[in-house]
Amino acid sequence: MKKQLIISTTIDLVRVAPDRVVYILADGNYSTLVLADNEKHVLSYQLGQIEKMISSQLGSEGNIFIRIGKSLIINRSYISYINIPKQKLVLSDVQSFSHAVTASKEALKELKEFIEKEIR
Repeated sequence: MKKQLIISTTIDLVRVAPDRVVYILADGNYSTLVLADNEKHVLSYQLGQIEKMISSQLGSEGNIFIRIGKSLIINRSYISYINIPKQKLVLSDVQSFSHAVTASKEALKELKEFIEKEIR
């Protein structure tokens, strides 16, 4: 069986295939998990805690996720557009969904360079 990401809180449990996770957005002590079908789960974890869960549960498969700045973890397989001056990042599977998120210019510049290195 393929690895699943399991995030358990005091009141609920989310079990999801990593490739269904589009991004995770932090908001103080909470994080919102956004899935490919636009399903959203609010979790009582900070982003750093979720990062640890991803690496301990998924190991090297967790490398599809990248943390951008203080408040965002994205699934890099969905990156479709980066605009540094507008601080805009579009995550899309090109068929069924497209999510626009904002990130700092510095974080997007680093992300763009990271992707450019991958293709060399």
